[in-house]
Amino acid sequence: MSREHAPARVAPTNHEKRNILLMFAGLMVTMLLASLDQTIFATALPTIVGDLNAADEMSWVITIYLLASTVMLPIYGKLGDLIGRKGLFIAAISVFVIGSIVGGFAPDITWLIIGRGVQGIGGGGLMILSQAIIADVVPARERGRYMGVMGGVFAVSSVAGPLLGGWFTDVIGWRWCLWINIPLGILAILAAVAFLHLPDHSRRDVRVDVLGIALLALASTGLVLVSVWGGVTYDWNSPTIIGLIAGVVICAVAFVFVERRASEPVMPLRLFRARNFGLTTGAGLLIGVAMFGTIAYTPTYLQMVTGANATQAGLMMIPMMASVLVSSIVSGQIISRTGRYKWAPIAGTLVTGLGLLLLSTMSPSTPVWVTCCFLAVMGLGLGLCMQNLVLIVQNTFPNAVVGTATATNNYFRQIGASLGSAIVGTVFTSRLVNLLSERMPPAAGSQAGSSNAFTPDAVKSLPEAVRSIIIGAYSDALTPIFLVMVPLMIIAAILICFLREDPLKTTIDRGSVTADSLEIDGSNAVPSTTAEFSNSRAERAPGR
Repeated sequence: MSREHAPARVAPTNHEKRNILLMFAGLMVTMLLASLDQTIFATALPTIVGDLNAADEMSWVITIYLLASTVMLPIYGKLGDLIGRKGLFIAAISVFVIGSIVGGFAPDITWLIIGRGVQGIGGGGLMILSQAIIADVVPARERGRYMGVMGGVFAVSSVAGPLLGGWFTDVIGWRWCLWINIPLGILAILAAVAFLHLPDHSRRDVRVDVLGIALLALASTGLVLVSVWGGVTYDWNSPTIIGLIAGVVICAVAFVFVERRASEPVMPLRLFRARNFGLTTGAGLLIGVAMFGTIAYTPTYLQMVTGANATQAGLMMIPMMASVLVSSIVSGQIISRTGRYKWAPIAGTLVTGLGLLLLSTMSPSTPVWVTCCFLAVMGLGLGLCMQNLVLIVQNTFPNAVVGTATATNNYFRQIGASLGSAIVGTVFTSRLVNLLSERMPPAAGSQAGSSNAFTPDAVKSLPEAVRSIIIGAYSDALTPIFLVMVPLMIIAAILICFLREDPLKTTIDRGSVTADSLEIDGSNAVPSTTAEFSNSRAERAPGR
């Protein structure tokens, strides 16, 4: 279909606009729940493990949520396409709230970890189903402005999470990091019941891909554990890490074999034959590596090098998140008005690369305001990329499989986020230890103590000569890693250059095409509607 022959835009009535806005407000509350819980524990963890006397289990409070939510992404996406999204959406919120109750009243670290795991099981569906529900009621041509606001909510919560977690911990207690989800969750459920009026879903036979789900869960678990444990809890050449890597490879190969034969695969491999899907998924994975690798360790850098406390370091990240908010919303508005979208992720990846390049030039003498400007540049690029890549994915497929496609794309971005945080953390830690051992004189080393015990307050109390060595080592250990990530953004930009800028759909396809039945020409997008899809199949049939 050429752009000239695209269907005319159909303006929604005022009543439809009101219903969509009310529904969208409810989805934003849910998005806030999901995104806050990814960051709210960052500043509360030291107090939590101290209260529960479990410092050696601290990483599991974060890891178990990441693991559970990552595994559940494609499962929610597939089930939503099979049985409808409203009931599943309410169930996901309910599970998330139950996990918050369990964790909030946890008497020890074990119950806190269990509660966080239950939260992750529900949380995996909150963001995915929110994105897919928008696709159920808003045509792709109009969807850009909504997706832009979703990206803005994520950006705001990334800053608000650590700040809110720190305030709860200092003022009313860390358990409110979990209890806050209870009223918000109830509000989200009420909003879903009252305002979430989705079109009737054409249910298909539910043939759950149990073996595929099990293999995906095992592969995802192994990969997340390798990313969290590798080089930190265990050496990279330890039997544990090598065994996990081998297990991931075996499960991944078996998963591909099973998915090719499953009647309703949880992650249909045919999706990857659509050029736009494969390119956006690859680019999203690379962006996830760079984004979360930067966000995870920049606050630590700011604390150690500038002497800021945790709250001040969080405030220094506001320019980055503010620019994400602005660029995400503005680009969404422009895309909805013009119908042109390819420019946004290309510009976004290049601007993100520029931000990483600027961050690589930081030193202990760099003024704080300059560092904040560098972060703002990177945020500007990320805001142009993230939600717009999801929009392209959703525009590529009929609505009947949009949940599966969106979930699969997000799954790989989440894997990229896990790998980015782990790789940056491992390289940073290794370089820091080596630099300190090279630069620290023996006498100064005895004054400074173990590098494992360095905290911003402890470093500030050291003699100036020793403090300068430590600050310099922190800066030199981290900033070159930003430079190494610049080529990832260049590769992502090259991938996006090969996208086909197919017209954004102005109607919503309610057809019943399944992901596994799609016959996709790798050089072309999937037809805009089920009718077009059927006609294209007929044209290719033998004898015609």
